Amino acid sequence: MQSSPRRHFICQLLAVGGMGATALAGAQTSASKVDEDSDQAKALGYRHDTTKVDGKKYPQHVPAQRCDNCSFFQGKKGDPWAGCAMFGRKQIAAPGWCVAWAKAPG
Repeated sequence: MQSSPRRHFICQLLAVGGMGATALAGAQTSASKVDEDSDQAKALGYRHDTTKVDGKKYPQHVPAQRCDNCSFFQGKKGDPWAGCAMFGRKQIAAPGWCVAWAKAPG
């Protein structure tokens, strides 16, 4: 019995789609982390650990302010690293902080 061209096309389409989804998932999990020494991080006063923020330089900082309770944090509760609207495709640390911190609703 010979395979129909339509069935062959659908199988190829599914295989290619599966490879694309796998590559996309891998790209999302391997996003690079924000470097505290980058120009953008310095401009925003970003630190991976909110307890290490210079209070004299950033008097508006409060230790309870963390990236994971900021409205710009794009992760779920419990995620150690996640995206941030301030840093594009780079990931930030959940216990981090920057001057753009804004309390998440709720």
